[in-house]
Amino acid sequence: MKKKILNIGVALLLLAGCTSKQKVEPVIPRDAEIEKRVEATLKKMTLEEKVGQMTQLNITNLGHNDFRTGKFVLDEDKLATIFGKYKVGSILNNPSSIPPTNTEWTEIMTTIQKWSMESMGIPCIMGLDQNHGTTYTSGGTMFPQNINMAATFNTDAATRAASITAYETRSANVTWTFCPTMDLSRDQRWPRAWENFGEDAYLNAAMGSAATIGFQGENPNNIDDQHIAVSIKHYMGYGVPVSGKDRTPAVIAPNELREKHFAPYLAAIKAGALTVMVNSGMINGVMTHANHELLTVWLKEETGWDGMIVTDWADIDNLYNRDKVAKDKKEAIKMAINAGIDMSMDPYSTNFCDLLIELVNEGEVPMSRIDDAVRRVLRLKYRLGLFDKLLTDPADYPKFASKEFADFATEAAEESMVLLKNNGILPLAQGKKILLTGPNANSMRTLNGGWSYSWQGDMADVCAADYNTIYESFVNKFGKENVILEQGVTYNNRGSYWQENTPEIEKAVRAAAKADIIVACIGENSYCETPGNLSDLTLSRNQLDLVKALAKTGKPIVLILNEGRARIIAEIEPLADAVVDIMLPGNYGGDALANLLNGDANFSGKLPFTYPKEVHSLITYDYKPCQEMDKMQGAYNYDAVVSVQWAFGYGKSYTTYEYSYLKVDNAEFTADDMLTFTVDVKNTGRMAGKESVLLFSSDLIATISPDVRRLRAFDKIELQPGETKTVTLTIPASDLAFVGADGKWILEEGDFRVQVGNQLVNLSCTETYKWEAPNI
Repeated sequence: MKKKILNIGVALLLLAGCTSKQKVEPVIPRDAEIEKRVEATLKKMTLEEKVGQMTQLNITNLGHNDFRTGKFVLDEDKLATIFGKYKVGSILNNPSSIPPTNTEWTEIMTTIQKWSMESMGIPCIMGLDQNHGTTYTSGGTMFPQNINMAATFNTDAATRAASITAYETRSANVTWTFCPTMDLSRDQRWPRAWENFGEDAYLNAAMGSAATIGFQGENPNNIDDQHIAVSIKHYMGYGVPVSGKDRTPAVIAPNELREKHFAPYLAAIKAGALTVMVNSGMINGVMTHANHELLTVWLKEETGWDGMIVTDWADIDNLYNRDKVAKDKKEAIKMAINAGIDMSMDPYSTNFCDLLIELVNEGEVPMSRIDDAVRRVLRLKYRLGLFDKLLTDPADYPKFASKEFADFATEAAEESMVLLKNNGILPLAQGKKILLTGPNANSMRTLNGGWSYSWQGDMADVCAADYNTIYESFVNKFGKENVILEQGVTYNNRGSYWQENTPEIEKAVRAAAKADIIVACIGENSYCETPGNLSDLTLSRNQLDLVKALAKTGKPIVLILNEGRARIIAEIEPLADAVVDIMLPGNYGGDALANLLNGDANFSGKLPFTYPKEVHSLITYDYKPCQEMDKMQGAYNYDAVVSVQWAFGYGKSYTTYEYSYLKVDNAEFTADDMLTFTVDVKNTGRMAGKESVLLFSSDLIATISPDVRRLRAFDKIELQPGETKTVTLTIPASDLAFVGADGKWILEEGDFRVQVGNQLVNLSCTETYKWEAPNI
């Protein structure tokens, strides 16, 4: 692991206390030459050109799809309007139902850049949601979704996957991606849970920072032609809507907002993240897109961050037409820009430009705010080298869609799958007849999830036809003669994601008579954002009935959970001999699963979220002590039992590991100390394996009720049978601080307990320390 990623230390300590406008050291070091060029360009720009640079439009404004060829065709008149008249600085999105190849993207971008340079002498920046590989570039490499990457607990894997994605994206002359997604998905009802790195602040920070470096490289001031800029999203608190539904209000305690939700973003900008995309919803009643405190004070002033803030899709419009905090679009623009928005993703219309110019001329938006925003846009383009090397040649990227990249995507998928239960049936015995059943057994769409060739992922079965579904991978691995496909339940792919066709469960039951083992592939069809909202987290009744009917045959059952969030399966879990959560493993997920079930690879994934057991008992691993009591005696019969199906960090293997000799170098410490922990880990089984070593801390007594445990560090090691390694994990003592009721960071005198595996060590802080600075 890269220690600079794992031991984020101060990067995880958030802004606190009162607002401070004093000058701070820039979180990304300034490059004097870039700053000189930015100022020189800015000085020559008209107001119209400045406002144009603050505008991002959907690519469909530039042309149309030719229904005869299926290709996107740029329109000269539209190009003249967008670039010649409005001087628009950025374009986004996939133009077609089937994404362009990197060669086709290059043709599109060559024309766009020609118009942009001839119109204003400033390059255009193109942004795509390349969320788990080349999402919107046909033929490229697709990786597991972020929730899977989190399950690997392997920051090196996150870095390499992002680096490959950047390489392949840059080959298409696209220089900006709207990821990584770093919301804390702390509510499994939320339809975007799978886009993130799980429920924990540290895990999101570590994996998100690793991905940021993979996408951008080591120097954010000099991004070469192998890398692209990131837009970390969705700043912030997006993943905990009260309703569980997308783009609905969140209510977050101020100390938790600082201590947990801001942590991944602070870590990522310290790793060099150049842009940030904003939460589409609201926090504590305030729309995030109009929140000056969060956008300007927290993110910019208190960190010295000089990157760019971009809205999410049409979210300035939403301030007036959805959220009713502005009377019209003009007032909404005034609110958002003055709050700190630098670029409006205004996909439908150029009227943002006209209205913002009016606001400036009327004195409602100061020119200083415009200049600040445009500096940030120009700085991004200079850092990307677009002024010096406008275009790349796809021929200069010979590894695009290479076997090397495919092999790594398969390995990442293997590391991401989590073995939750195994009564000895896995690995599968050779020569056994397998009934493959369930709606996810023969689908590329379900393996990939949303943001896969199309927004909802509904084109994956067409675009990814050359890859293997679970069924096709099983046929390749176990032989066609040993695999029976009878799904019993199928999705209605022409309807909403949750709709299923009339079940044919009796066919699957009859087919089971010919099989030795039943592998039931259940879960969800693909979805994304608001269309993925649900009313009940329980797995569909048809799928539950399918498993129950198959269990009556007496044949052993392996459940394969292929889903973007944890669907509740408590009533069928006892019927299974093994359970594997593959989540959304991407195009190579079928091959990875077959390798694992055959024993050609070993499981090493661990859950990056808490898997719920009951619909009304959703909880995260870092809950409060009062939530784990058996029962409170008295006039009221309080019942606060914590009930989960599987815990955060849980995952089994084909081998076993023994932990011993956990030690700390500073059993008594103060706020300035570093704490180094060592622990021995031995592979006590018969198969080589990888083990994620997780370090948790518990603050035993605090002035506000402490979390029962917090993840503070992790590393992943590989061990041969009988091999022992000593793992060293180092954290700043300040990582054990928390944000108090007064909004300030404090490390309190008292006792702490650290756990690694089954090993415990006690340590004590000898002196209370409270920080006044917003960042530690």
